[in-house]
Amino acid sequence: MTRHDIQLPDLTGTRALVTGASDGMGLVIATRLAAAGADLVLPVRNRAKGEAAVASITAAVPSARVTLHDLDLSSLASVAALGDMLRSEDAPLHLLISNAGVMTPPARQTTADGFELQWGTNHLGHVALVSHLLPLLRAGRARVTSQISVAAASGTINWDDLNWERSYNGMRAYRQSKIAFGLFGLELQRRSLAEGWGITSNLSHPGVAPTNLLAARPEVGRAAAMPARRLIVALSRVGLMGTVASAANPALLAATTPDAGGLQFGPNGPGRVAGRPGEQSLYPPLTDAADAARVWGVSLEQAGVTFG
Repeated sequence: MTRHDIQLPDLTGTRALVTGASDGMGLVIATRLAAAGADLVLPVRNRAKGEAAVASITAAVPSARVTLHDLDLSSLASVAALGDMLRSEDAPLHLLISNAGVMTPPARQTTADGFELQWGTNHLGHVALVSHLLPLLRAGRARVTSQISVAAASGTINWDDLNWERSYNGMRAYRQSKIAFGLFGLELQRRSLAEGWGITSNLSHPGVAPTNLLAARPEVGRAAAMPARRLIVALSRVGLMGTVASAANPALLAATTPDAGGLQFGPNGPGRVAGRPGEQSLYPPLTDAADAARVWGVSLEQAGVTFG
């Protein structure tokens, strides 16, 4: 627990799906939801890490109810398979926290479907997941939380080269994936209101904390931790950056704040990198509704899904 932790409501009877919950901040989010009484659905890419996460959650919350599933967000077939399986169970979903992601592979990589890895995983994979789960989300009048990043505070969508085939830049591609995902989350709120889906959609960002995004990630070609991680760890220890535990709070707040829709939540300390979580003004790249509608259309076409 941290001094900035928030009090969650009683979530008994609530079914919550969290992506990226096999370690780090996602594991904190899942554990806090379980402690509040939620039934957890945890789709993971690495089954061994997922089983370790379940063991960690049940050790902290002996009464936790956790179901583990396989999901590779970089494969649209894997996303569709999870959607098919969960829809066959026909159990409403009340919370969806789209937290998983990858950050700045040193060299351009592609997903199983040929998309730049960050665009395909951070953004398109989650877009497809929301589409496949739409009946369950509607049945649960779900609250959907899209985890973005402080990186979305600046930058643009590279409309002429969404897949970064001509001039790959890892950080710019990461910014694009998070801006696009934020625009999608805001457009989801607009469409839900217009179509009567009953879904509430918000954005969250964790600030800056020593999460595993900057750690050694051999699966994305990073053999050692990024140099910035050492500085973030040091600043976190003296309270100038967030911790893994505090970084989970904005998503939890976005997922459980009554009557909030189409909002952005994050830490409200200096620079929005740490501090008590709360509602924030949208980052400038997220304010154009026309961009959001364009992202929506392009993303559904690329992911091969609909929201009919």
